[in-house]
This record gives sequence, structure tokens and C-alpha cells, in this order.
Amino acid sequence: MNRLVVQRILGLLLMMFSISMVPPVIVDLIYQEQLWMPFVDSFGLTLFTGLLLWYPVRDSQKDLRLRDGFLVVALFWAGLGMAGALPLYLADTPVMSFTDAVFESVSGLTTTGATVLSDLDTLPKAILYYRQQMQWLGGMGIIVLAVAVLPMLGVGGMQLLRAETPGPVKDSKLTPRIAETAKSLWYVYVAFTLLCLFGYLFAGMSLFDALCHAFSTVAIGGFSTHDLSIGYFDSPAIDMVAIVFMFLAGINFSLHFFAWRNLSIRHYAQDPEFKAYGFMLLILSAIVIGTLSILGTYTNANDSFINGLFQAVSIATTTGFTTANYAAWPGALPVLLILASFVGGSAGSTAGGIKVIRCLLIAKQGLREIIRLIHPNAEIPVKLGRNAVPFRIVDAVWGFFSVYIVVFGFMLLAMMATGLDQVTAFSAVAATLNNLGPGLGEVAAGFMTLGDTAKWIAIFGMLLGRLEIFTLLVLITPTFWRG
Repeated sequence: MNRLVVQRILGLLLMMFSISMVPPVIVDLIYQEQLWMPFVDSFGLTLFTGLLLWYPVRDSQKDLRLRDGFLVVALFWAGLGMAGALPLYLADTPVMSFTDAVFESVSGLTTTGATVLSDLDTLPKAILYYRQQMQWLGGMGIIVLAVAVLPMLGVGGMQLLRAETPGPVKDSKLTPRIAETAKSLWYVYVAFTLLCLFGYLFAGMSLFDALCHAFSTVAIGGFSTHDLSIGYFDSPAIDMVAIVFMFLAGINFSLHFFAWRNLSIRHYAQDPEFKAYGFMLLILSAIVIGTLSILGTYTNANDSFINGLFQAVSIATTTGFTTANYAAWPGALPVLLILASFVGGSAGSTAGGIKVIRCLLIAKQGLREIIRLIHPNAEIPVKLGRNAVPFRIVDAVWGFFSVYIVVFGFMLLAMMATGLDQVTAFSAVAATLNNLGPGLGEVAAGFMTLGDTAKWIAIFGMLLGRLEIFTLLVLITPTFWRG
């Protein structure tokens, strides 16, 4: 374990993150709400902490190994949650405990969107902006941004990127150099944010609301500047802009990059995961809209369509925006939507959940086992499109799925042990582990009623979900610390 190089990188990353405290100061000066001091203090503390870590080991030039990358990512995200909580904890408005500040910070940075705050409409603009900015930075991953910058400082990036984005396609590169890959992803990410911003502006949002909601939409975060979320605006045009960009943000960003570079959309039609993603959302939306219409939940057919489509896309992509109280919808719809969040969006997107490509491989593997019952000696490969998937990847996906279920079970029991009922505990774990945000029962409107123990369980779940479980769990294995 290269402790010195890990310490040096952590220091550099914290110093970089301290810059994120500056824009809220500018927002506060614009709106003149006199809340800039907590952000200045947080900037100084975060910068100083990073400097303390980096300066003593600034000359350490050892290579960063893969296991070092896992440790950097895990430690950085844990430290990031604490650093991000500083302005919220130090601010006079709102008054937040340390636990609540860390919860809100981790929820933002992991793009979960669960909140412990209420009366958002009355909060200072700097606080509201800061929450949205945290989601935007966490969406593509601050580590990926650092990969594009750190090579200039003498730090290799592939080990960090692999640790940040574990999954069946983690080794693929868009461009030959890892720094160029990270930059390419950020170009696409920023372009989508700007397009979403203009879309909201044209649909009738104010500039402040449009910027804030563009941040959280493209990041698939779900934070809003209003208690009623997107429903506050009561605008079908705004709803449709959100639906379009939630859908696009749930797609593998490498497909967007190839479409932009080649000026062609054929990559989408050729991608098995994209086709499965689109088919899943289509079927889910049809079921939700049809059920709402048949049961007469809304008197207006247009309301059934727009609310059903919005919530199906929002929950399935793990965004978490709301236009209606879907937890009060009839029948099995609320549970169906929560279960859809387990699938989530595509690998390589800003969405949470298990990811569509993993679920697709699991389904194909299950179908293969059924066929092998009839033809036990047949060699039946698992294919994505025309390509056979190596058994190692299929085994890894099954391993991930198994660990996901086991972790979910333990977290569910832990939540229930704090006194929560089954519905609240189940949805609270699903909302945090899938980086979804809103749940059912007591957490339908937020996590503010939960005790501190339940909130810390949720914080751990959000970090597990953001780093796709293995990046954190690998640190508790004896093998990781050997050698």
C-alpha cells in the first residue's frame, strides 16, 4: 500500500473540492442574503486540510496501484461528505445538526436526492444553489474530473477511474488516453446541462430555478428548490423538458459521446443496453398510465398521462423528482415504481440502481439455464447483440447481484431495528442504496422524521450505492490489505 501517494492525492482532491465553496458566495452576494461567511469558512477549512495532507508528501512520485485507487476513492467520498457538510452545519439558516448536515451533503454528492430539509421555498438562495451544485459535481464524479486534471500534476488516472466506475464495461475507453476520456465525458455532461438549462428557461422557469434544476436533472439527482419539486411549477412544458433530459441522462454517456463525435445516432440502435432501457421505460410508463386511467385517479386524461409518464421515468431512472404524491397512488403502483429503481439506468450514466446491463445479463443467463434443462449438453453462450459475453463477466454480475441483495437484507434489518415499520424501512433502504431519494411511508416526503441511527445507516447506503458496493466492501477483505 502506497500510503504517501494516497495521502498526496487525497490532499490534492480536497483542495480542488474547496473551490466548490466559491460559487455559493457569489450567489449570496447577488441576492444579498448575508450568508456568505459559512462558505468562506468552509472553503478555508477544506483548503487547509487538503494542504496539510498534501504538503508533507508533495514529492512522493510512486505509481498509483489499483488497490490504492480503491482506497483513494473510498476515503475521498467519505471525506467529501464531511467537507460538503461544513457550510450546512455552520450556517444559521437552516439550523442543522451534524448528522443532518452530513446526510444532506452525502445525499447531494451521491445524487440520491433524499433530504432532511423542509420549507425549501423559504431557504436562502445560496443554500439552495449549493445543494444543486453538489449533485451536479457528484453526478459525473469528482474523481473523473480529477482524472482529467491530475495528470498535469503527475498523477496517473486509470486506477482512479476503474475504482470510481466498477462494472462490466469499466475498462472501455472512449479515447486512447484516460485524461482525454474524462474530458470527453465532461464535455458531453456540460453540453447536456446547458441544453437542459435552456429548455427549462424556454418552458417558463426563472434563471435561478432553471440552473438549479438543470444541475439536478442531468445529474439524476432529484434535489429541488421547492418543497413540491417539479410539481411546484404546474407546467406540462416543464414536465416534458424534465422527462426528456432524465431519459437522456439515464443513457450510457459514451453513446452520447460517440453520437456527438460521429454526428450519428446509429450507436443507440446498435446498443443492447439502450434498447432494453428504452423498452423497460416504455412498458413501465404504459402500466402506470393505464392503471391511473382505469382506476380514475385523475379526472383528466392528460393529467393521468403526464403524471404517470413523469413518475415512471423519474423513479425508474432514480432521479426522484415528483409532480404528484405517487406514494398515495392506488394499488401496487408505488411498490412497482420502487422496484423499478432497483434496475435504474444504464452503466456509464449518472443513474443509480443495479444498472440495466447487469439486469439484462442476469435475465439472459436465467434464460440460458432454463434452456440447458432441456438440452443439458448444449453450449449456449450469453450474448449482448452479436457478441458472446465472457463467463468471467457473467460471474461478476451474478456476484454483484448476490452481494447487492445480501447488503439490502442487512440494511433492511438494521433500519427495522431502529423502530421503523416494514414499508418505511424497505423503501428507505431502496431509496438510499439505489440513490433514488423519495420513498414510501414515513420517508415519502423526506428523511427528517428518522432518528440519527437510521440516518447514518442511510448515509452508508448512499455511499455504497454511489460506489456500486464493491469499492467500499473490498476494503474490509483481508486480501486487500495483504502485500
